[in-house]
Amino acid sequence: MAEPAKVYPLRRNSSPREPRPEPPSQEPPSQEPLWREVLGQRLRTLRLDQQETLAQTASRAGISPQYLSEVERGRKEPSSEMIAALAGALGTTLIGLTEQVAGDLRREQPARPSRSSGPVMLLLAA
Repeated sequence: MAEPAKVYPLRRNSSPREPRPEPPSQEPPSQEPLWREVLGQRLRTLRLDQQETLAQTASRAGISPQYLSEVERGRKEPSSEMIAALAGALGTTLIGLTEQVAGDLRREQPARPSRSSGPVMLLLAA
């Protein structure tokens, strides 16, 4: 049986000769919610506020109830056309829905500093 691979964390801003001290153990920061998750929650809230079933809303939007269910659970990333169709089926506009989702995101992460002022680094695993 193969031995499990050893995984080593990447170090930033330090040379191999100068090890960076490990920060004291803290609770990991909460992860920012994904757009598709917050969008799904908002779509479900709008649908339930209108006392509609998945089938009713999906039928008006021209999609299957199964797909709408997956969108509401944040499992699928709908296209912009699909989001517009769902907004219309729920009696709102694309801009109105977008504003509601943006407000939901703001309420979920009120104390989080904006990262728009600095560079963004993505790490890829090989």
